[in-house]
Parts: sequence; C-alpha cells; structure tokens
Amino acid sequence: MGAYDTETDALAADARAGLVREIDAEGIWDEDPVWREAFAAVPRHLFVPYYYVAGPRGYERRWGESPDPRARERWVRGAYADAPLATRLRDGELVSSSSQPSLMARMLVALRVEDGNRVLEVGAGTGWNAALLAHRLGADDLVTTIDLEPEITESARRHLEAAGHRPVVVVTGDGARGVPERAPFDRIIATCALPTVPRAWLAQCRPGARILTPLATGVLALTVRDPAHAEGRFLPTAAYFVPLRGEVRPEPVGVSLAGLPDRGREQETFRFLLTLTRHSLDPREAGALWEREGMPGRERYGVTVGGEHAWAWLDDPEGPYVWPLP
Repeated sequence: MGAYDTETDALAADARAGLVREIDAEGIWDEDPVWREAFAAVPRHLFVPYYYVAGPRGYERRWGESPDPRARERWVRGAYADAPLATRLRDGELVSSSSQPSLMARMLVALRVEDGNRVLEVGAGTGWNAALLAHRLGADDLVTTIDLEPEITESARRHLEAAGHRPVVVVTGDGARGVPERAPFDRIIATCALPTVPRAWLAQCRPGARILTPLATGVLALTVRDPAHAEGRFLPTAAYFVPLRGEVRPEPVGVSLAGLPDRGREQETFRFLLTLTRHSLDPREAGALWEREGMPGRERYGVTVGGEHAWAWLDDPEGPYVWPLP
C-alpha cells in the first residue's frame, strides 16, 4: 500500500472527524465512550485502499492510487461514509465487505470489552474492526482475527501493518471452529452471518465470556455459562452480513412471502421472525404469531445453547414460543 499525499491525508482526517460526529450524534457511544477515541484514531481509508460501489452498469471500482484527484477524493469520502463497502467480489457476487461503521460501533459497545480481555473476531474482512479492538485493548497481543479466505487474511495483515497494528494475530481457517491455540477468550465477535451458534466457540470461552454474532438478520449477544451452555437476547438493531462461507442469501432460504398480508411482508421485524424460524414455522404460522404477539421487535427474542442443542425463543426460554436451531 503506497503512501498517500498530504492533501489526501488531510481530507481523510476531516472526513473521519465527520464520521465520528455523525455516530456520536446517534448516542451510540454513551454506554462506553472509549470507542469514540478508537474510531477517531484508527483510519478506515488505510483498510479500504479500494472498494466497489454498485451502479447502473454493475460495480464501479474506487481506489486511493487513482491518478485523478477527483477520483481520489470520491474514494476518501466514500471510505468515511456511514455505509458498508464492498471490498471483494467473485463472479460479480459480494464475498467480503467493510461493515457499516455505526453498526460496528453498536456491536463493539454491546461486546462490553474490558481491559485485558482476549478477543476473537470471526470474519477478518479488511482488518479495520480488529484494529479498533487492538486500539481499545492496547499492544498486548490480545486480539485474534480469522477468515477462511487466504487472500482476505493476507490483505488484512497488510492493512494492519500499514496502520501500525502488528499485535493483531491473523489466522486463516474456518471461523466456525474458532482458534483453539489462542483460547481461552473473554469475548468473541463475528462479522459474518451464521445459521446457528458454533459449539466450538463456547468451549474456547472462559465462564462469563460474551459472544456477539449475526444471526437471522439480527445480532445475538450471548453470555457463556460453561463450555456447553450459553444464553442471551438479540440487540434491537437490524444487521445484514455476508454469510460465513461467502454466499449472499438476502432472502430467507426456501420461504415464500406470496399470499401473506402486505403489512407483514413489508415489516422488517416479521422478515426477521421468518428467517429465525424457517426450519420450524411456515410463513402463515409465523405471520399469525407475529400479529398475535404485537409485532415484537428483535430485543424480545433470544437463543439458548445447551449441549448439542440450541433453540430460539420469544420472551422466555421456557415459554410457549420455542424453536430449534440447526
């Protein structure tokens, strides 16, 4: 990665300050203001030397080494927009991205990181999220990030080194299996969507550890009791991530919305319920439950992991609405 000119660096600093103000105005950091300083200090543009923007003719590539100063300015401003950035395509399909900064901020606050915590990130992406974690925790070799794709981990390493975050350990491998040689972990955060909670993660956590993972277009926050048991609820916010294996599945698999009332089809919380229960409820059953229970938001749902089994629930893990997960 080449060095950028003074004008580009100044523009990046100004754009970064604007992004911090925008996230700050939403009150996201009120619970843990230390993250404001991390977002202000860690430059996102160093982690996205190029990215793709969808347009009428497909994806347009923006990159920081463009000879056109106007193109470089568009690249910098886009790098600090509060939006996800497509960073890797394969056959026209998205396989890796840099997540929306405000969503990352919400997730990092919800992770409840404490000094000295050992953190595993599943889904290395560009390396920016790992850099934010490393900045928060200091240079004590506490952050590990893993991704299945060697080209993703290699670029994440380059980005982290360019930004001066060498203490992050970058591993190539299956994130669902964790990184046992780096365990035990106090926190695990996934930045890719999974169909269920990998049991290997629990076994690699200390009792009381916290796991944050995208699931069914939401973000699940679990507290680990022991190597076989964990429980927690979803955050209120919606979240759409590239799946762990790199396949994009924007719609609930095998679910048809035909014949359902428009109110349900258009409501994001109903689509969340459909995705969460697609192995257990047909759409009409899900629709009836959703309306009967007052169109519940994500925060009313939770997940329990007990041994080899995991189940989702509404309001109460021992209540009437319980559905098995894979």
